[in-house]
Amino acid sequence: MIKEAIILAGGLGTRLREAVPDLPKCMAPVLAKPFIGYLIDYLLQQGIEKFIFSLGYKSNIIKQYLQTQYADYAITYSIEEEPIGTGGAVRLACKKASEKTVLVLNGDTFFKVDLQKLASFHDLCGAHCTLSLKPMRNFSRYGLVELNIDYSIKSFKENQYYEEGLINGGVYALHAEKFLQEELPDKFSFEKNYLEKFAGSRRFYGIIQDDYFIDIGIPEDFERAQTELIINISTNA
Repeated sequence: MIKEAIILAGGLGTRLREAVPDLPKCMAPVLAKPFIGYLIDYLLQQGIEKFIFSLGYKSNIIKQYLQTQYADYAITYSIEEEPIGTGGAVRLACKKASEKTVLVLNGDTFFKVDLQKLASFHDLCGAHCTLSLKPMRNFSRYGLVELNIDYSIKSFKENQYYEEGLINGGVYALHAEKFLQEELPDKFSFEKNYLEKFAGSRRFYGIIQDDYFIDIGIPEDFERAQTELIINISTNA
């Protein structure tokens, strides 16, 4: 079972700035509660015991909230002094990890992933990284992920309109030690310069989880979260 999570919450959130001008994306209020609070609560229910928060933009706001609301939990901070991309942020946070396998996810996305299934599949495959994949219809905001028959990652397709397919839901089981052994630049994209670059040459797998997914990175979906998030977050829903 995965016990440790890296939550990426250092982005500038420029697309959401018009709706939430003074806060980091993950702190955007959904029914008066910061979005990241729903995410943490779900992860705690799923068995996560330790958190590493990768912070950058307005990190003090996030730290103050966590120290007030989650003071009794094991929380570590990984602070970006300057933007280093999602890959750089994951690598910096992995250096603080104490578990072999860590969960990696975005602080502005809620994907109702069954972590026990993810962890079991990841271990069974001996994977370097296992992606949680969400089936979607009629979408253009996300790229497409193609799988081989053994559920290893075949390819990543660019963002364009697709009638149906699997998207990368941004929730990963990552072998932290193997990731840290990769020769990568100081600043890089986890998606482009790690997943896409090494697809086919590393043990990357995908597990399909067809459950609730929302990314509040744009105002339209942030507004949608106000009416549907709390209905969908129950572990029994």
